[in-house]
Amino acid sequence: MSPLTPTLAELNDRFRSMIQIPQFGDQEIRGTYLITRGIAELSPEDQIEIIAKVRNFDTFNEANDPFGDHSFGDIDHPGVGKILWKIDIYDATMTFGAEDPMDVENSVRVLTIMLPLEW
Repeated sequence: MSPLTPTLAELNDRFRSMIQIPQFGDQEIRGTYLITRGIAELSPEDQIEIIAKVRNFDTFNEANDPFGDHSFGDIDHPGVGKILWKIDIYDATMTFGAEDPMDVENSVRVLTIMLPLEW
């Protein structure tokens, strides 16, 4: 990998930072995000704040990022507690896992935001 080639963690960070409401992603890194029922049942204000926290998350460590790929994290939200998020990377048809998660042209990322009991 050349010094200019991004790492998997950098691609995942860039993808996650693109979360927008109601749109998500751009042509550079294809993907979408999902919120689970538990998150959807929260107030719109809480949902917006949680999505912003996920988008801006940068406190990765050995406990929440054991593979160093920035595909998982957890945040705390007042009145709710712990919120989990994870990124899964699929092939272009979203049928199987991506053969090469670094190939942004032939992979699709799905970020899921959930309560721990929904894991």
